[in-house]
Amino acid sequence: MSAATTSVPADTRPVGRPLTSNRLPRWTPAAVAAGSIALGCGIGAVGGLESHLQWGLISALLFLGISYGLAARVEGRRQAKDRFATSVVWVAFILAVVPLAALTIYTVQQGAEVVNGNFLTHSMKGVRYSGPGGGIYHALIGTIEQVLLATAMAAPIGLLTAVYLVEYGRGRLAKAVTFFVDVMTGVPSIVAGLFILSLWNIALGFSYSGFSGSLALAILMMPVVVRSTEEMLKLVPNELREASYALGVPKWKTILRIVLPTAIGGITTGLMLAVARITGETAPVMMLVFGADFINSDPFNGPQQSLPMYIWQQYAVVNNDYGYARAWGAALVLIAFVMGLNLIARGIARWRSPKGGR
Repeated sequence: MSAATTSVPADTRPVGRPLTSNRLPRWTPAAVAAGSIALGCGIGAVGGLESHLQWGLISALLFLGISYGLAARVEGRRQAKDRFATSVVWVAFILAVVPLAALTIYTVQQGAEVVNGNFLTHSMKGVRYSGPGGGIYHALIGTIEQVLLATAMAAPIGLLTAVYLVEYGRGRLAKAVTFFVDVMTGVPSIVAGLFILSLWNIALGFSYSGFSGSLALAILMMPVVVRSTEEMLKLVPNELREASYALGVPKWKTILRIVLPTAIGGITTGLMLAVARITGETAPVMMLVFGADFINSDPFNGPQQSLPMYIWQQYAVVNNDYGYARAWGAALVLIAFVMGLNLIARGIARWRSPKGGR
């Protein structure tokens, strides 16, 4: 009886690039970025380019080219393409963030010198525009009242419209409402101001007031509320509705007790973002509120002031160093107000989000 012998087949795999290729160190992108910035600034300085934006574009192009070349030489073309795509995303992110950061930093530098207790608690009544002093109290009061009135009008209508579109709208009326909401989303603010001016002030004979401005702001705010609320209601699982219907709960009570409480976090977030959007609108306020140097706490009677219009008046009309300083101070307060609303919206979204969610 002979013993069986087995032969091990020879390795016939083609000889080529190993399965585990070389890798660049983790610090390579940072080093390439630093070198690209230094080289780009040097090229800009030697070439006589005065704009720092041109220096930045040169540095970005150098970063993309050097990153791709190094990765292609060390890691291969496939990995180089992946690194190139990642680098493009980072460059796009930086190009988007740098202007916003520069705007915020410059506004803080210019406005911090003016913003103090006196600036926040005094108006421009009795103050010479060409001299120092004065504040934004009257503009701050006007902005808060106008935004609150616009929210009181737009929020209920927008919420009910979204509920109709999600829970009831199935026919031509729902399609028509959706179409007009989409159209209103892109309406310029000055068009909304002209509409209220021609209808409310000219046709009906009402005078300039904070309420007139809030009507235009409500028109601009309404489609944002509808769209954000509609998307939040669509995220509510149908299983919750079906479970409520199975228990014999009417549809209106299901919406009131189940659907809306489930989506309240997203709805509130969308509402806060809509408020932040209309806070900085200038064109409707200029046409309808008219502006005032004194404190007018009654938005239904007489002209009012607002922060966007105050900034425009101080910067474009006054046109001196004192006016510029007051304008930058008001701009800083306005940015802080809008930023605060956005932070509140994000906090509410995080607080009301599901525990297992993002």
